[in-house]
Amino acid sequence: MPVELHALKKQYVSPDGGSVPVIDVPEFVLPDGQQLGLIGGSGTGKTTLLNLIAGILAPESGSIVFSFPDSAASGLSNGQKVNLPELSEAQRDIFRGRFIGYIFQTHHLLQGFTALENVLLGMSFTGRASDPEWARHLLREVGLGERLNYRPGKLSVGQQQRVAVARALANRPKLVLADEPTGALDPKNAQQVLELIRKLVSEVNASLMLVSHDPTISRQLPEVVDLASLNRASS
Repeated sequence: MPVELHALKKQYVSPDGGSVPVIDVPEFVLPDGQQLGLIGGSGTGKTTLLNLIAGILAPESGSIVFSFPDSAASGLSNGQKVNLPELSEAQRDIFRGRFIGYIFQTHHLLQGFTALENVLLGMSFTGRASDPEWARHLLREVGLGERLNYRPGKLSVGQQQRVAVARALANRPKLVLADEPTGALDPKNAQQVLELIRKLVSEVNASLMLVSHDPTISRQLPEVVDLASLNRASS
């Protein structure tokens, strides 16, 4: 599922009531199946850009276009394109649940639910029937096959992030966005989580955009882009 950004702009209101440009991307294309690392310093808009692409935020102007050449996979007609900012907030939520997996730096797991239940909950926002076998498969793939019924408090930080990775892949997304997914982990666990993300993204034939400030992580991806080269607001 290719993603195209055109004349994308986002600004925030400053304490004095003025506007602060955060995102100003004239043009960018993430090809179908690409695994890309996005780098940039603190405050350069990396998380804001991911949130725009995910439909969590709406831009002031510009387009975020998703193409669906495979109607069988998308449920849409051949060649149909969706411009995310044209959708309502509720429609964007549904779109994100069906087609986008989001991995946060902190796992955001529900503490009262088991690892398996957390992944199954990730399937509940699309209107589709849940798939417990796929959820178990994902947890086995991230090395937690023996901990399906463990609640987050009984898991290490690295294991909790693995559950979050499995949850993000629960709906077989077409695009996975990962915002510093290894930032809270030690080097060994960070490497393992990166490898799991890349493996599962390939398994579901998704594209990947991963933000990392760690060059040992980002340089392992086949394509690396400095946000400063895309975002005129950060220059």
